[in-house]
Amino acid sequence: MKSIITTAVFIAICFISKGQVAIGQMAPEISLPGVKGNIIKLSDFKGKVVLLDFWASWCGPCRASIPSVIKLYKKYKGQGFEVFGVSIDTKNKEWQKAIAQDKINYTQVIDIKGFYSPTAEKYGIDQIPTSFLLDKTGKIIAIDLEGEQLENKIKELL
Repeated sequence: MKSIITTAVFIAICFISKGQVAIGQMAPEISLPGVKGNIIKLSDFKGKVVLLDFWASWCGPCRASIPSVIKLYKKYKGQGFEVFGVSIDTKNKEWQKAIAQDKINYTQVIDIKGFYSPTAEKYGIDQIPTSFLLDKTGKIIAIDLEGEQLENKIKELL
């Protein structure tokens, strides 16, 4: 009986530890192709407040949130705010089409292995949209903030 409980606890700990990165941790590096195929790294944006936004072209809630992200980007990009969109689309053409349709003007990269990509696994992405707000050093300050709460935190970090 004791060994069954020990095994169950071990499995639970392994399962929990595979989850998302946590607030207060440094954001793991991301290095993926952008719209033009060039490799873009998350670390290229150190020194800026970054909204790391995981999404996909086929995700209705993701697409619905894009206008508000664009608005924040327009409002604060001149003050040191960036958005780093990470698509988990598996079809490059669909991703490119969504970017054009939604008039996304902030940095975009794609990991065509979708939910099974090393990037999604590093961040524990099991649903989208999921976002991480990073401070100027690359530390995760908040997860999945929206609306006024997100804007207030951005202003605070700038």
